[in-house]
Amino acid sequence: MGHAQENAEFVPLNIAVLTVSDTRTEETDTSGHTLVDRLQQTGHKLQSKAIVKDDVYQLRSILSQWIAESEIHVVLITGGTGFTARDSTPEAVKPLFDKTVEGFGELFRQISAQDIGSSTVQSRALAGIANNTVVFCMPGSPNACKTAWDGIIKEQLDARHRPCNFVAMVLAKVAAEAPVITACETRS
Repeated sequence: MGHAQENAEFVPLNIAVLTVSDTRTEETDTSGHTLVDRLQQTGHKLQSKAIVKDDVYQLRSILSQWIAESEIHVVLITGGTGFTARDSTPEAVKPLFDKTVEGFGELFRQISAQDIGSSTVQSRALAGIANNTVVFCMPGSPNACKTAWDGIIKEQLDARHRPCNFVAMVLAKVAAEAPVITACETRS
């Protein structure tokens, strides 16, 4: 488990939430609302929210626009990570990544196993970096969103979390003239 750095301050980030679903509406989007509630309770700002059909090209269109916007630091995607014929989130987002955050999916499945056992192997949760925007993709259930946020994302979007977090990297997107600063510290 990580540690908080005592002299660092919390830095609120602008986060967009995208729900991938053929059936959800704003009223029935329980997973999207779970993420919005969690990020706002933590002190981050909801920059944008949308629901998109589970279609590779529609999903890529919205995600590409958000990745290009300097005001959006993080994108949280819920839904479309399973194995049904319509689940296409990984296929849609992977080509947009500059780098993949391999550990997110691995850790998500490890944490999920405590609640859902071997069914966790059917999750294709993933994360990556695109244009200094971190993108987290998780299953489309409120419990999966809680697991991802509470167990991984919340700490990784907190500048006080050590030894590593994504805050300095995503803020470098806004201050393009500033060099990218690594947020990892080495331990002596």
